[in-house]
Amino acid sequence: MSQTSQDVAEKLGLGRSHRLIPNWAKLLIGLVIVVAGGIFWMSVADQDSDVQYITTPASRGDLRVTVTATGTVEPTNLVEISSELSGILDSVNVDFNDTVTKGTVLAALDTTKLDALLAVSKAALDSAIARVAMAAATLEEARTQYDIGQRLEERGVSTHQTFVSQRAAFVRAQSALQSAVADRALAEADLDLHQAELEKACICSPIDGIILDRAVDAGQIVAAALSAPVLFTVAEDLAQMELQVDIDEADIGRTAVGNTATFTVDAYDERLFPAEISEIRFSPKTIDGVVTYKGILSVDNADLSLRPGMTATADITVAQITAALTVPNAALRYTPPAAPVADDARSGLLGMLIPDGGSGPNRGDDKTLWVMRDDTPQEISVRAGASDGRMTQIIAGELAAGDLVIVDRIDG
Repeated sequence: MSQTSQDVAEKLGLGRSHRLIPNWAKLLIGLVIVVAGGIFWMSVADQDSDVQYITTPASRGDLRVTVTATGTVEPTNLVEISSELSGILDSVNVDFNDTVTKGTVLAALDTTKLDALLAVSKAALDSAIARVAMAAATLEEARTQYDIGQRLEERGVSTHQTFVSQRAAFVRAQSALQSAVADRALAEADLDLHQAELEKACICSPIDGIILDRAVDAGQIVAAALSAPVLFTVAEDLAQMELQVDIDEADIGRTAVGNTATFTVDAYDERLFPAEISEIRFSPKTIDGVVTYKGILSVDNADLSLRPGMTATADITVAQITAALTVPNAALRYTPPAAPVADDARSGLLGMLIPDGGSGPNRGDDKTLWVMRDDTPQEISVRAGASDGRMTQIIAGELAAGDLVIVDRIDG
């Protein structure tokens, strides 16, 4: 550079920066950065060496996916028996838990009045039958007189007035017979009515079954004028029961007729009862904004262990996967913590070069697993499938049976 150029540069301040930082200072700054970086990475290495990972091997096995629903055990056919007639109960012949057959007399009303009405109806029918016989005889006599009068009228022997009287008598006799026949039919219908009412005074079982409830006693008055009271409740067959459960709307799409299930009741804590869905009703039920659908499960109760009204919790099998590659759900939830940076390492020039935040954001969702390979945790991407609430099927990804998946870690 010429003298003139140097003078101009000095006037403009160019080249002055080379003289501001001496070479020994540059070496010192570089040494500080190297030492601080070494201290930082040594601290990270020491922390990693103190970490213990809790692992579980991925395995293959059968996976059963279930839907949980609650409900009650009920008889398949429950009949409530009432009385169509009002009156006083003359007798009650059964009690709770009695076994009955079709036609068994459960109770009977006092039939004194009904018997009297039936006797009156029978007498009225007998009278009507007698009137029919009398009308038939009268008609036969009138027909004979009419035939004779007609022949005499044709010969001109009798007067025309006599013939008209005979013909009118014949027509009246026909009408009288028809009226008598109608009265007889009315008497027969009245008799049938009172006979039916007398039969209804007998409160009988319409099915074979067992008495679950008895709401009356002998001498009690039954008033059936407004609404028929329930006197007895009969279950047809307690050996075949049904479990009525409420299935949440979120699970109804996975549930279908034919799904098998197991359920428990409070009376037998450790016993699992088998069942099968026989019906799913379309009608919804909404309680406090929660929508459910009624599912009916068939239950074999040959040993009569289950009783009507028991509360049950059912696990309905909606999927059965054989030889599925599974991992614990905890492995899908595991996410390693962010690597910490020492406070002293962040100070000064190193803090300016390495900003706060560690190793960056963590990824932890159902598409990420951490596995131990060569004693080093590695992150892999997978595609999760069905889950039973404890284990999850892995459909795709770089995972094989026996690989150690990390479920947790213990920092030393």
